[in-house]
Amino acid sequence: MAAISPPVPENRAAAVLIGQMDVEFAKCECCGLTEECTGAYIEGIRRRFDGKWICGLCSEAVQDEILKSHEIITTEEAIAKHMNFRKKFAAAIGPPPDPTPHLITAMRQILRRSLDSPRALRSSPATPSTAADNQIRRRALA
Repeated sequence: MAAISPPVPENRAAAVLIGQMDVEFAKCECCGLTEECTGAYIEGIRRRFDGKWICGLCSEAVQDEILKSHEIITTEEAIAKHMNFRKKFAAAIGPPPDPTPHLITAMRQILRRSLDSPRALRSSPATPSTAADNQIRRRALA
């Protein structure tokens, strides 16, 4: 069986556009979150944050650090303040718990509830319509 290759664009502009739409994984240098982004988006974020890729949530926190500062600070200083805050916060609460047991417990509860509760019957609408209601609807549509 022959491998199928993507179509080759006929002009340079189309090739650049397709190249910009390739998806890459980028890891936030503050919190470690990994996101799927286009190369153009990653490049734009790195230009904005002095060569660092920062996720949207950390980006907002950095902007907040700049705004709440009583003196003018650079983006690099705001990133450092945010990263320092994250380190202190992570040290205070400890490592995140493993979510797997919580997910299993929640799914078990949902399954039990669905098996224990009787299924609703769909025999008639909650408010039956009358002939008068039908006449009012016909007049409104006319």
